[in-house]
Order: sequence, then C-alpha cells, then structure tokens
Amino acid sequence: MSASLARFNRVGDHALSIPCDILVFGGTGDLALHKLLPALYHLHRERRLHSDVRIIALARSPHERKAYQALAERHCRAQVAKADFTEEAWAEFAQRLEYLSIDASQSGDFGRLAKLLGKNEERVRVYYLATAPNLFEDIASHLNIAGLAGPKTRIVLEKPIGHSLESAQAINAAIGAVFDEHRVFRIDHYLGKETVQNLMALRFANVLFEPVWRAAHIDHVQISVCETLGVENRGGYYDHSGAMRDMIQNHLLQLLCLVAMEAPVRFDAESVRNEKVKVLEALIPISGQDVRDKTVRGQYSAGKIGGQDVPAYYFEKNVDNDSDTETFVAVQVEIGNWRWAGVPFYLRTG
Repeated sequence: MSASLARFNRVGDHALSIPCDILVFGGTGDLALHKLLPALYHLHRERRLHSDVRIIALARSPHERKAYQALAERHCRAQVAKADFTEEAWAEFAQRLEYLSIDASQSGDFGRLAKLLGKNEERVRVYYLATAPNLFEDIASHLNIAGLAGPKTRIVLEKPIGHSLESAQAINAAIGAVFDEHRVFRIDHYLGKETVQNLMALRFANVLFEPVWRAAHIDHVQISVCETLGVENRGGYYDHSGAMRDMIQNHLLQLLCLVAMEAPVRFDAESVRNEKVKVLEALIPISGQDVRDKTVRGQYSAGKIGGQDVPAYYFEKNVDNDSDTETFVAVQVEIGNWRWAGVPFYLRTG
C-alpha cells in the first residue's frame, strides 16, 4: 500500500496541478466528509489545485448542490483548524464542489455521470472509491461501460480491499480488467499522518536510537490506536467489518512494519514496500490455543466520550441489536527474525 501511496503523491501532485476532475464515490460518508474534503480544501487554500479542477461528490442521497456544499462546509469547519478556515477560501473552494446523486450499483446511473463529465477524453479524471469494498467491482465495470475509463483516468481504492484473500483477489482482477496497473492506486490514508511519516526518520536518521532498536535492548513494543469517537454514521459499514478489518489488518500492520522493518536500500516506494513485506512474512502465525491466549475482542457499552453520551454499540444506527462485531481488539504478535525474536508486539485499537 505504501508504494501505491507514494506513487499517488508523486503522480497525483502533477495531476492536480493541471485541469482535472476528482470524483469521490461515497461523497456523503465519513471518509469523504472528515478526511478527503478537508484535505482538498487545504490543497486549494495552499494554491496547489489548478483553477480548473472540479471536485464531484457522488452518493445515493438526494442532495441539491447547495445543500451538499452546506453539508461539506459544516464538516470542514469541524475538521480544519480555525486559523486555516476562512470564508473567502471556502467560498472559492465551494465553487469547485459539485454533487450528483447516483446509485453506484446501478449501471444506468452512470449515463448521467457521463453527461455531466462530457466527452473530453483528454481530461484527466481521478476516481476515488471511498465506499464499501463490495462496490469496487461494480463501479469499475460501470465506468467502463459508460466510456469513462479511458487512458487519462486513474482509480483510487481506499482500504479495506475486500474482506478476505479471495475477495481481495477478485477485486484486483476486476479493477485490472478495466484499468492498467499504473493507473490504480491503493491507499491507506493512515500513512499520511505526520507522526507516521516521521517514524522512518526517527529510526534511521537517529544515531541514538538505531543501535538499540533490537531485541537485546527492547522488552516489548506497544502500538495503540485509541479512537475518540463512536461508530456514529458508519454502522452499516462497520458492523460488517469490525475493528480487526477496519484497523488491525491495515493501519496497525503498517505501523508495525514501519517500526520493525530493516533500512531499505533506497528510500523509494518499491524498496520500502519490499522491506515491509519481509516483516509480514516473518510474523509467527497465531493459531490453536494461541488465539485464546494472545487475542482479545470487545465491544463498547453505553458511556460518555468528551462529555457526550454515546449509546452501546448495538444501539448505534444501522447496527444489528444482537451484533457481536468487535469494536476493540488487542493482539500479541511476534516477529521471527534476528532483530526481533522473542520481543512481543502488542497491537491495540478501540
């Protein structure tokens, strides 16, 4: 994933500095409203978007354009630092922002999208799939049928990519049938966090830490990602995912790799990715009795977060009342290589 993220940053910076369309599927979801639109607003404010960049949000909700702009403004105000959010900058950004109500599972709706985009096949288009992974294959296929997957287009897949090895392979095959690999970007947005990006500098550029970054000097490693919000509006997605798929198998494993990997030969995308893979290959499988001894699953009950009442998970919106989906996971893992043999890594999220 990190290799694709680096490629997207490099190619994407170029793409966003020329006229293009950025289409966000799942435009009313938490990822789009909490992460993507605030990030695009920052790019606009910093004058890193070409004046002819359109941002088109796509979702099933029947919003008019102004109503969606108001929704986006409310969320961006909450996510962007007060000093960075100005009425003037937002008014300019809102002019870029359009909305189209479509059902991504219905091929016929993509005809309306084609009409909105026009027939200019030379225009760069970036499709960001901030949706549940079960829609990835449909979206790629429908874009192709509608004539919207030409050589100037790119597609971005947000984690998780499927719910199993088989489903991930099926998604990659379906996407690959429409988009060449160099136009596919698999993104783990967690890698964009400043603290995460600083991990490699902390490890490999610090002459105090690097000599002792090994089993002989470290008793254990704890990696904790503590959530400050309940599931909120993500119940429909989260109840079929859970903390293990939502956090452990991507975000926390990425952090584990950054903490445990060897120094790459070069600090380019492919070399870093290769060192991460070596860490994953060295993980000792958890099976049999180890599952009971080294893993914990839990689910939050009613309480308060930041002074606000939060219902029990099974009373959240779009969650089954008898759901046993985990909202907390703790896992003890070990890496069977020379640097980390015998050192437990504790991964926790919830």
